[in-house]
Amino acid sequence: MGESVAEATVTNWLKNVGDAIDAEESVVEVATDKVDSEVPSPVSGTLVKILVDVNGVAEVGSPIAIIEVEGEGSSSTAAAAPEVAPEPEIAAAEIEAQVAAAAASISAPEPSGPIAKNSNGRFYSPLVRSMAKEEGIGQSELDQIPGSGKEGRVTKKDIVAYLEKGRTASVPSAANHTPTASPAAAATVAAPASTPAPKAATPAVKIGAGDEIIEMDRMRKLIADHMVNSVQTSPHVTSFVEADMTKVVLWRNRVKGEFQKKHGEKITFTPIIMEAIVKAIQDFPMINVSIDGTNIIKHGNINVGMAAALPSGNLIVPVVKNADRLSLLGITKAVNDLANRARNNQLKPDEISGGTYTLTNVGTFGNVMGTPIINQPQVAIMAAGAIVKKPAVVETPEGDVIAVRHKMFLSHSYDHRVVDGALGGMFVKRVAEYLESWDLNREI
Repeated sequence: MGESVAEATVTNWLKNVGDAIDAEESVVEVATDKVDSEVPSPVSGTLVKILVDVNGVAEVGSPIAIIEVEGEGSSSTAAAAPEVAPEPEIAAAEIEAQVAAAAASISAPEPSGPIAKNSNGRFYSPLVRSMAKEEGIGQSELDQIPGSGKEGRVTKKDIVAYLEKGRTASVPSAANHTPTASPAAAATVAAPASTPAPKAATPAVKIGAGDEIIEMDRMRKLIADHMVNSVQTSPHVTSFVEADMTKVVLWRNRVKGEFQKKHGEKITFTPIIMEAIVKAIQDFPMINVSIDGTNIIKHGNINVGMAAALPSGNLIVPVVKNADRLSLLGITKAVNDLANRARNNQLKPDEISGGTYTLTNVGTFGNVMGTPIINQPQVAIMAAGAIVKKPAVVETPEGDVIAVRHKMFLSHSYDHRVVDGALGGMFVKRVAEYLESWDLNREI
């Protein structure tokens, strides 16, 4: 499932038990905290058993179905099945043992402690555990929250509803279920109740007679969480530079037809700007970093994410890996391939993770500039505005003249915890300089 992905939720089985399956044919749809994707079968055969039902969660590396390979026959399947099928039963037995041990040992866990994946017979997803930790909800309190998911699982919606209703009244009841808890421990559980108060105080939206209520889809909810988290994590600062793109525009207009005929690819401004960003990162490597607590992680690879708008209106950021090792043609092919598959919902989880810097092209929508939000855990992001014709002063050997030039604003947002104004400003200026010094005679 890709880098940093530990588990996925089965959202839809595309095949039923008994259906024939071709190699590389999609069998199941799964969702992670990064992307929704289809999982193809590695072999041709017949689906004989489904081990993880819809809405079930499977860890990466665990079996989710059994496929009888063509030519094996039912006898082979009968012999092979026992080797694979017992795994879920073993996992279930382990979970039951963990739950029993947890139930016997729980006294009054403090909110700051870790949230168990399984507790009181319920499974808690990574998202729910993360939300509980952020909101100061302890294990015992979490166990008391009613779950609307499968088998009573607590969902994100349940956590949000619990917080909106006000948790102060429910915290004592959670403490009452642990008679061995001391008054001090109970106070510790109740103390964080005031943490989510600002959220509860958010003004209610008045709904009129002609208003329509549209529930966010899963991806929009994830985007909303990521954006809020980024603003709360990083103090954003934005620097602006106006770049003269005249040479780039003239060169592209001259070569785009031949470029497509020769390489079978359309060349847009995005890979050209991305190449300039990669060169600037090589000049200023401290832009290509992440923060881990009080440590700065300086990345050895330059992986540039490119924000892409989907037909649904949502946003996704596929990543051009090792962009510093690619030529302009290589970057162009990577950008076109990722953009096309993003629009068709064919990206793999690994292709939208691992970015170290991000480029977003707001000029695509006719915007001259923007103030982008950093894509965590990166520390900087650049927005390229629309390229427009403007009168500008041009220096010539005969003196200054006013001429029509192709201009574009570059907006560079960066994390002021580690990127100061000097570095952030010099970086975006260097990107502009690389674009302005474009070689009109560059070969394709």
